[in-house]
Amino acid sequence: MEVEGSSSGARPAGLWTHLQRLVTRPGPLAHPEFTPSPEILDLLRDTVRVLVVGAGGLGCELLKDLALMGFGMIDVIDMDTIDVSNLNRQFLFRQQDVGRPKAVVAAEFIHGRVPGCTVTPHYCKIQDYDDLFYRQFHVVVCGLDSILARRWINGMLVSLLRYEEDGSLDQSSMIPLVDGGTEGFKGNARVILPGMSACIECMLDLYPPQRNFPLCTIAHTPRLPEHCVEYARLLLWPKENPWGDGAAIDGDDPAHVGWILERAQERAAEYGIAGVDYRLTQGVVKRIIPAVASTNAVVAAACATEVFKLVTSCAAPMNNYMVFNDEDGIYTYTYEHERNLQLSSGQELAVADVSTPNTVIFTLELTDA
Repeated sequence: MEVEGSSSGARPAGLWTHLQRLVTRPGPLAHPEFTPSPEILDLLRDTVRVLVVGAGGLGCELLKDLALMGFGMIDVIDMDTIDVSNLNRQFLFRQQDVGRPKAVVAAEFIHGRVPGCTVTPHYCKIQDYDDLFYRQFHVVVCGLDSILARRWINGMLVSLLRYEEDGSLDQSSMIPLVDGGTEGFKGNARVILPGMSACIECMLDLYPPQRNFPLCTIAHTPRLPEHCVEYARLLLWPKENPWGDGAAIDGDDPAHVGWILERAQERAAEYGIAGVDYRLTQGVVKRIIPAVASTNAVVAAACATEVFKLVTSCAAPMNNYMVFNDEDGIYTYTYEHERNLQLSSGQELAVADVSTPNTVIFTLELTDA
């Protein structure tokens, strides 16, 4: 399915004037191999294929930014449908879109606003496609809220690498990965050159641990609304099996979330705890971190700029990790995260299993030779 930017494919005159100034003039920040040329814009519009993974808060911003930066061939993949709680920050969606696939609606919106941009939506899991699908892209940019999904994409791109007989990397097989993430007023952006720079596996220690509550508190002395939700999720669901034996909780299913909400509210009433509502319940079930639209905009802009720099070479790409924080003022810092070439016993690694729709996580057990 393709959604094209206009039925005639016409592009208004002067639409890309601001970009022409960047790609037709030399500059002190340009990559050493950069050659100014108006043909670079044609390359962006007609040749380069970019894959956007995720069409949520970051994904909406990324699609808008990339389309307005001249990229004419964009694919977007997302497995979720639109919920009413998305509408406060995911600006490509409207009330009438609730329940529809995010990827499809986002593509339609870009179609109506950016002439000449072709967006191909994929309403599915990233694991539903094999290596042949991912090989066709020149750059992959992620706006995900899942560490496991990031590790799968990273493992897939690493698996696509080819090496020469002397062991050196065949750089034509390398697909750059630009990744962004946000958590409240904090965010980060990074540029990953698989096989050449630090990848997702090298940076796992940067992720904060997930917030968990002691089971004894949940079961006997709840004090927070979250304790009541966790009580229904962890203790009542497996005990009562409302959808049959072994049925897993689907955080995107309103019936599942509604059942947990009802039980959590009963628990909250018993202990005099206020604040248990649908939004909180779904947030606890899905481990949703509150999102701030301005943080999404800043991080997505940084990611889109890096994609533009990688493709055009008009400036050297970030090397290689940027952090952003506007909790108290505005703070940014960029540094080079080094590759982790040391393997240790007990270390977990993730690879994409291209034969099945799975991420394989295995633990190293090293022994002396």
